[in-house]
Amino acid sequence: MMALPGGRHLDSIPLPGQRPHLMQVDSVQRWMEDLKLMTECECMCVLQAKPISLEEDAQGDLILAGGPGPGDPLQLLLKRGWVISTELRRIGQKLAQDRWARVHSMSVRLTCHARSMVSEYSAVSRNSSQEMSQIEKLLMEKCSELSVVTERCLQVENEHVLKSMKACVSETLSTLGEHFGQLLELALTREVQALVRKIDASDNIYTTESTTGNLFSLTQEGAPLCRIIAKVDGVLCLADILTDDSHSEATRAEAAAVVAQVTSPHLPFTQHLSSFLESMEEIVTALVKLCQEASSGEVFLLASAALANITFFDTMACEMLLQLNAIRVLLEACSDKQRVDTPYTRDQIVTILANMSVLEQCASDIIQENGVQLIMGMLSEKPRSGTPAEVAACERVQQKAAVTLARLSRDPDVAREAVRLSCMSRLIELCRSPSERNSSDAVLVACLAALRRLAGVCPEGLQDSDFQQLVQPRLVDSFLLCSNMEESFV
Repeated sequence: MMALPGGRHLDSIPLPGQRPHLMQVDSVQRWMEDLKLMTECECMCVLQAKPISLEEDAQGDLILAGGPGPGDPLQLLLKRGWVISTELRRIGQKLAQDRWARVHSMSVRLTCHARSMVSEYSAVSRNSSQEMSQIEKLLMEKCSELSVVTERCLQVENEHVLKSMKACVSETLSTLGEHFGQLLELALTREVQALVRKIDASDNIYTTESTTGNLFSLTQEGAPLCRIIAKVDGVLCLADILTDDSHSEATRAEAAAVVAQVTSPHLPFTQHLSSFLESMEEIVTALVKLCQEASSGEVFLLASAALANITFFDTMACEMLLQLNAIRVLLEACSDKQRVDTPYTRDQIVTILANMSVLEQCASDIIQENGVQLIMGMLSEKPRSGTPAEVAACERVQQKAAVTLARLSRDPDVAREAVRLSCMSRLIELCRSPSERNSSDAVLVACLAALRRLAGVCPEGLQDSDFQQLVQPRLVDSFLLCSNMEESFV
C-alpha cells in the first residue's frame, strides 16, 4: 500500500448536497435523539435504596430511559453499546481518582445497562448462538463481581488494603470490557450479515436502495462497523449493485460510498478485504463508468473517492485504471463544472493520478490528455469559502499535484512539458511564499521534491539563486530556509 501523505477518508469530505437516502444525520438531530437515552440518576438511586449523590457530576449520569423502536436490533445495539462504553470509560476515570462511592454507584448502573441490553436484544433477535449465550453469561457474572467488590471497597479504610483491592477492581473492569466488546462484535456481525443477505436476496429496487442506505449509515459509526461489513463480504454484495444498471444512479452512488468507507487507507485492517480482490476489476470498471456518466458533483465525488481509496489498497487497481482509460475520463471531468467544482473532488482526482503515476506507462497518457496543464492548475488551487475543511482540501490538492509532477517527471517528455508550462516558476513561488501554500510544510516538501526532479532534467530553467537555495543544498536545509520559522525570544 502506498503511503501518500494526506490520503482521504470519506468521513471528512463534505457532500455538496444531502439526499434523504444517504441518511446523513444532522448533529443537532443526533443530539436530540441521544437526549431520549438520558435521565437523571434519581430513579436508579430509589430503586437501589441508596441516597441520592450530592457530587457535582452526578447530574451527568446516563440512564437509558427509552430504547430504539421495536424490531430494530442494530439501532438497539448501537445505542446501548454507546451508553455502556461511556459508563465503562467514566468508571475508569473515577477509579483513577479513588472516588469509590461514584465507582460503586456507576458499577450498579452499568450492570443494569448490560442486563437491559442482553434482554432487549434477545427479545428482538433470532435465537442466540451458543457462543453469544456463553459470553452473555460471562459478562453478567463480571458485572455482578464488579458491583460486589466496589461495595466492599466502600467499607475499607486501610489504604494498603484499598490499594490492593483497586488493582482487583481494575482487572475486573478490564475483563468486563473485553466480554462486552466480544458480545457487541458478535451481535453486530450477526445483524450486518442479515442486512447483507437482505440485499442479496432482494428483487425489489426500493428495498435494495433502502437497505444500501442503512449499510452506508453504519459506515458512519466508525472503523469497527466498516471492518464488520468487510468481514461478512459486504463489499461483494455492493459489487452486484454497482455493476447492475437496473439500479438507480443514486443507489449505485450509495454503494460506491460504502466501498469508499470500507476500503479507506486509514482503517487499521486489511485482512478481511482479501475477498474484495475477486471482484475488484468489476468494481473498478463500474466506478469508472459511474464517474463518466455522473449527473451531479455528489455522485462523481462518491465514485472517485472509492476509486482513490482502491488505488491505495492494491496497485493492480492502477493498472486496471490505465486499461480502462480512466485518465481520460478523470481529466475530461475536470472541465465539467457540473461534476467537478470543489477542491474535495479535485482531491480525489489528484490522489488517483498520484497513485497511478508510479506506473511508467502513465506518463504518455498524461501528456496525450494534456494532464500536465491540469496538474499545473492544481498547484494554484485556492479555497473559495475559507473554511478550515476547504483550506485543508486545497493544501492536499497542491501537495498531491506536486507529488504527481515529481513522479511523472521521471519521463523527460513530461519534465520538458512541465518546464514549458512554467511549472518551475509556480513551484518556486510555493516554496518561497508561505501564504501561497497556507504555510503547509507538506506542500513545501512536495514542491521541493518536484522542483529538484525538474531541475535534474532542465537545469536551465532555474536562476542561480533558486538553484543554490532550493536545489543544491540538502532537502532539509532548503526546507528550513523556506519554512516559516519566526521565533520569539522574549
